[in-house]
Amino acid sequence: MRKLQERRGWAFNIAVPIIKPVLKATTKREWIGGENIPESGGFIIALNHISHVDPLTAAHLVYDHGYKPRYLAKSGLFDNKVLGYFLRGAGQIPVKRETKDAVGAYAAAVDAVRNGQCVVIYPEATITRDPAMWPMKGKSGAARIALETGCPVIPVGQWGAQELLAPYTKNPHPVPRKKIVMRVGPPVQLDDLRAKERTGAVVNEATERIMAAITHQLELVRGEQAPAERYDMAVHGDRFKKKAAG
Repeated sequence: MRKLQERRGWAFNIAVPIIKPVLKATTKREWIGGENIPESGGFIIALNHISHVDPLTAAHLVYDHGYKPRYLAKSGLFDNKVLGYFLRGAGQIPVKRETKDAVGAYAAAVDAVRNGQCVVIYPEATITRDPAMWPMKGKSGAARIALETGCPVIPVGQWGAQELLAPYTKNPHPVPRKKIVMRVGPPVQLDDLRAKERTGAVVNEATERIMAAITHQLELVRGEQAPAERYDMAVHGDRFKKKAAG
């Protein structure tokens, strides 16, 4: 546990007294490797995505270690005037995927890191579709920000939030309290890649290293070995859409 390194601001002054007691009442937390989270300077937290509720449990981890989390969040969340006003007040960054406006989100994330803030990124960009809930093939956002800024990328393997709220369901299961485990690994080794020209191959290698580090931390949490081949929705499809269609 660390003291918050910056002013909470009005949005966090509203959110923390509401959300944190709810999380404490519905979850049992096990934070492992928190010493790997930097005590100063900007950085990226990169973690696997298993539930719509895990941004809250991840925020709990980051907040407990002295930082306000800044997320790259789906732009649709900002369409609601009240929610959008709150999210912007909390410093969250809207992302319009697959559009030219995504460049603005990238620039905002780079600025946040350079200003000493913590940016939380799910490299998979969506909840995993892997049948056993292992991390999927990653997107390049975290790698590109890290290569641009030279900031540390801190991998986190998390497990348990899917028991509180299963993927793409609406009814949470808060009783009994669910154990949330977050294992924080050492920074991903990217120094050799930062010295190279930023080609597609270099970005892809950085992305794969980040995903491998996240997966390794999750393997330690689960006590299991992940599949040799990472799930890729472009190849294997979206099983949740198939279920809905059926």
